[in-house]
Amino acid sequence: MKLSVIVPVYNMAVDGKLAYCLNSLVNQTISDYEIIAVDDCSTDNSLEILRSYEKKFPEKVKVIASPVNKKQGGAKNLGLETARGEWIGFIDSDDWVTEDFYEKLLNKAEETGADMVGCDYHLTHRHDMEIGTVVHNNKKEQTGVLDEEKYRSLILDGGSLVVKIYKRHIIMDYPNRFPEGIFYEDNAIGNSWKLRAKHFEYIEEPMYYYYQHDMSTVHTISKERCEHRMEAARIMVKEAKEFNYLDKYYPEIESSFTTLFYVNTLFSYMVGNEKKEYKFIKNLGKEMKETFPGFMKNKYYEERVHAEERKLIRMHMKSTLYFMMYYKLLWAYRNFRKKMK
Repeated sequence: MKLSVIVPVYNMAVDGKLAYCLNSLVNQTISDYEIIAVDDCSTDNSLEILRSYEKKFPEKVKVIASPVNKKQGGAKNLGLETARGEWIGFIDSDDWVTEDFYEKLLNKAEETGADMVGCDYHLTHRHDMEIGTVVHNNKKEQTGVLDEEKYRSLILDGGSLVVKIYKRHIIMDYPNRFPEGIFYEDNAIGNSWKLRAKHFEYIEEPMYYYYQHDMSTVHTISKERCEHRMEAARIMVKEAKEFNYLDKYYPEIESSFTTLFYVNTLFSYMVGNEKKEYKFIKNLGKEMKETFPGFMKNKYYEERVHAEERKLIRMHMKSTLYFMMYYKLLWAYRNFRKKMK
């Protein structure tokens, strides 16, 4: 088997989202592949839809029904348990790909000897094949036989996991799997995968359609989601220690942790939650300082954290109460300015 494509599914039946994804997969221009669709205990009729595709395309589609909800990481792990492919790919069940997506990625691997291959994607709000807002998922200078400089770049700007395929050994030769029960599972283990690759190639063409809607993980802000992001960041550091690359890539891991655990969490929480909990905000800053005490001196800090955010972070580090009061006044002032326009 050349390729296994793992699709975690949870409540994606509405508006034809799941069917659109599956149609793009069963019509791929390659023949030697399997689609492993894992229903994560959906409460709608997603499993029925999956079974209908399994019945119609028995040579391509295999359905696994999880008895309990494990979030995307757990669903992906169930898929990995049965994956037979030399290559492994993932796709979110509300996204879709061009019909030659996997053929082009595999051909690139064959031509170059790469064991990890990716491409660009684009953002879209509707189910069609029109090109939306293109996102360059990687950089040309990251490609080729990987060395220390390229690994550092991939840790900082590795791009989305689902827009790549991976040679089997990168995932299956190691015991670690996706964390279960949380979102942001890709962030937790992505660095380890990238550092196991020997040769990365990248096709500068948007072939993956990333569907934007209100229930997308990146668009849903809650205290629980913030806690999931924080846990993913903790696991990221744990992986770096376990596989002995924290010291070698300390500035890059520190920068990645700062962004994932602290900066993104702090400001998304302040914007997205009407009730701001003092204890949560205080503990967030405390753990940041305990994990990476010198994070504000990191060589990537100024270029990757906006000046206004750095100003607010300095306040937070000195006083959580002062930070919350200032932020409240700042937000009120901005809203007032908007109303006056």
